[in-house]
Amino acid sequence: MPVVAFTFDRLNKFFPGEKLDDILKIVPFIGVDIEGVDNAAVRIEYNPNRPDFASDYGIARAVKGLLGIETGIPEFKLSGRSGCAIKIDMSARQIRPYIVSLVAKNGKLDDETIKQLIAMQEDLQNVIGRRRLKASIGIHDLDAIKFPVTYTTVQEDFSFTPLGDSDNHTIRHILKEFDVGKQYGYILQKSNAYPIIQDAENNVLSFPPIVNSNLTRISTATKNLFVEVTANNLEVAEDVLSVMAMALYDAGFEIQTVSTHNSDGRNKETPKMDPSYIKVETSYINRILGLNLKVTDILKCLKKSRLDGKVMSGKIIKCTIPRYRTEIIDSTDLIEEVAVGYGIYNLRATIASSDLSGKRNYLSVCLDIVREVMAGLGMIEVVNFNLVSRKIHYQLMGIPEHDNILTAEKTKSIEHEILRESLIPSLIQTLSHNIHEEYPQKLFEVGKVFQRGDRINEYWNLGVVVAHSKANYTEGKSIVQTFLKTSFGKEIVTKSNVNAILVQGRSSDIIVDGQSVGYIGEIKPMVSDNFKLRVPVVAAELNLSQIMSVS
Repeated sequence: MPVVAFTFDRLNKFFPGEKLDDILKIVPFIGVDIEGVDNAAVRIEYNPNRPDFASDYGIARAVKGLLGIETGIPEFKLSGRSGCAIKIDMSARQIRPYIVSLVAKNGKLDDETIKQLIAMQEDLQNVIGRRRLKASIGIHDLDAIKFPVTYTTVQEDFSFTPLGDSDNHTIRHILKEFDVGKQYGYILQKSNAYPIIQDAENNVLSFPPIVNSNLTRISTATKNLFVEVTANNLEVAEDVLSVMAMALYDAGFEIQTVSTHNSDGRNKETPKMDPSYIKVETSYINRILGLNLKVTDILKCLKKSRLDGKVMSGKIIKCTIPRYRTEIIDSTDLIEEVAVGYGIYNLRATIASSDLSGKRNYLSVCLDIVREVMAGLGMIEVVNFNLVSRKIHYQLMGIPEHDNILTAEKTKSIEHEILRESLIPSLIQTLSHNIHEEYPQKLFEVGKVFQRGDRINEYWNLGVVVAHSKANYTEGKSIVQTFLKTSFGKEIVTKSNVNAILVQGRSSDIIVDGQSVGYIGEIKPMVSDNFKLRVPVVAAELNLSQIMSVS
């Protein structure tokens, strides 16, 4: 979990006249933990789902609300357009397609403020940016830059002076010899060109997502900042920039927009700080929290959580969410904010009015038996996400897409686009992540799959993959036979089939009590090649829901 160091000097600056003990008592109730306190600072551990807590500015903002010092939507205003522009070359769009930015002027940077900004930069890159894979941030001295700036690509023999160095180094050398290059170079390993940001005099600002240039390094003498975020997802980039914009505004900077010019003629001004709105019924809030709050009380609670709201027709509240609160998605999140504003310490536990005993349901017991039997067969269990990549699930597996794919709305990741219809693609991907590990590799997963017909159906499936130099259909069939006999006392019949991912003549349907409950077979070499697998793979998938319904 990320940690923010909040110095006592800055605590006194943010909360003049407040007692330190009173502040420390209230801090955990914004949803963070106090990891420790020393002579100079309090170390606050925060949940990554609150990226605005990546600096002491965000934490102070929330604590002020809970203490009633400042409530409602935090003040923020843009100071107009900066007149600065970024030109995006088509070559950069092929590698890391999005860049957004802002200008922050007339601020003062001391050593601690710089530490906070750099720490926030790293935390945002690690959390929202998924270790820079999805997004990375550059913070630059604006006065060292000649606009317009160009976001383009270069070859590996291109050289510049990276941050913290005094000599020029080629892209190739930075990726192979610098620690930051070794750590993040994998992000660009499939690229034949490398993204850079240059100013109008061809000075390099950044080599995203690896390292910034030493030319634009910030210091306590820096008065004006240029902040850029490059990403493979526009919404993620704008999320990151909004958090940075709010923190810099709280730090005393004037925030101005930057114009981005795409090669296709489309222009965009960033940052976009417009709030979002979510409606919620007061009865729903009270039912979930077990309270009986009036509408006016709920509005006060929202304001203490640094949100706002107004009453619509009936008892529906339209809540206003500032742009930097990227974690608030629906009404459930708002209920949590009401609870925080109400004060978690004010909630009282009640003892249930009846004494009832319970037992585990049949499904849970059966699934545990499945796991025990598979482990007894020498298999290792893995757990993958229900939301998967469309590319992994269809393209790399060689499976044609269809019209009934269950697609997630407003997904923030291409890795979590659709609900899976099979466990095998994720298991094959797991094998591909372990190609340097010892063989044989025998994996299984017990998980849900989803199919759309007249309605959306959910099934519990068992997926099995076995990978080693001699893996074959016979071994897979033996595992399935032993599993079904041990778990359910069932014998199987196999019937030759045609399956998009399996070798024809080396695959079959699995028949139990006259019903087809799954399939087994050797994975096609084409599929193995797509996942960079170097050994044969045999796979099987069983519909446990169907098997249990007839057991």
